[in-house]
Amino acid sequence: MFPAINCRGETNHDESESRRAFVCGCQDVHTEDEYVAEVTRRYVGRSGFMLFAEIDHGGWLAVFGIRRRTVRVILGNPLIAVTMIRHDITAGLFAPVELLITEHEDGRGTNVVYVRPSSLIVLEENKPLRRAAEALDVKLAALVTTATGVDVTSTNT
Repeated sequence: MFPAINCRGETNHDESESRRAFVCGCQDVHTEDEYVAEVTRRYVGRSGFMLFAEIDHGGWLAVFGIRRRTVRVILGNPLIAVTMIRHDITAGLFAPVELLITEHEDGRGTNVVYVRPSSLIVLEENKPLRRAAEALDVKLAALVTTATGVDVTSTNT
């Protein structure tokens, strides 16, 4: 069965609108409280994430004889990102986060692969940044667990 994650049910489903909110902000919003309310109302899915992009690697891989459905998913939330970026601007290099969803070779299952965000975001000792990045780890693991039915919270080390 593919894909194992129905990101559209767990995240905002309008990729272009999500990207615009993340990159450009919300028009007619002038305060932090207004921005938080507007992003939450318009863009954030049940998981707390917004879908920014789905890249279908499976489509072009078939040209090279690789016949496996594979999708790279880019998702995030500026309200989560700012909890890290306020402690180190370079954390923005790893927000939003990514998942790779790949069908098993036999077509009877799916792998979901991602890098634990805190392992990339915290480059130097920075306790507030580490706490915020580890909170993102938990939220991403919860999304994968909810979407797949497989508890990754104990295996995500």
